[in-house]
Amino acid sequence: MSTLHFTLPDGSTETVEVTRLLNAGYAGREQDEVQAHIAELAELGVPGPTTTPALYPVSPYLASQADEVAVQHERTSGEAEWALVITDSGVLLTVACDHTDRALEVHGVAWSKNASPDILGTRAWWLDDVRDRLDDITLRGYVGEGDARQLIQDSTLGALLTPDYWLDVLAERDLATPGTVLISGTVAMTPGVDQFADVWSVEMHDPATGDTLEAAYRVVPMPAPIG
Repeated sequence: MSTLHFTLPDGSTETVEVTRLLNAGYAGREQDEVQAHIAELAELGVPGPTTTPALYPVSPYLASQADEVAVQHERTSGEAEWALVITDSGVLLTVACDHTDRALEVHGVAWSKNASPDILGTRAWWLDDVRDRLDDITLRGYVGEGDARQLIQDSTLGALLTPDYWLDVLAERDLATPGTVLISGTVAMTPGVDQFADVWSVEMHDPATGDTLEAAYRVVPMPAPIG
């Protein structure tokens, strides 16, 4: 398990022991577009899901707020997402980046999700406080080399299935319990932008309040193996 700490807008904090981590996939609200994306991935050798949206269990210790992600090779990248965090006090919403092994993804999406951590922000909002304006909240992903930064994902939470949709799914499966973290699935990447960068960052911005949640990390190659 891992322990996550979140600061709320009023300055209070919430600490969560992660007991269950789940990654949603193919979770766009427009499922016709999702099916087109699945067809594109199939051409790259990525196996399609048996149903959409999909939900992949991930080892709970992979929920992290680290500022570095160690990788075994150069074909790994992040995905801009939101995360639900169920606590004893209620449900938190924060920003997240699902770092994924793209080389392993062609052998199994569930396997690739367990090869790298899910990076979550250190600040969060109560879901109840933003529920009525979720579709207007922006979600952006950036990649970088050194100090440079380039926009690679730019959408709103309105493009994805809602937190309440996933809370219903969790409740049906008796998974809506404190310690459960669910990562939303992602939005489209901008064609032509290299996702295999050494820095990934994600921002979730609420236009109504001007508040922005952020998560960022460096991608660090591991030493070459011996043997």
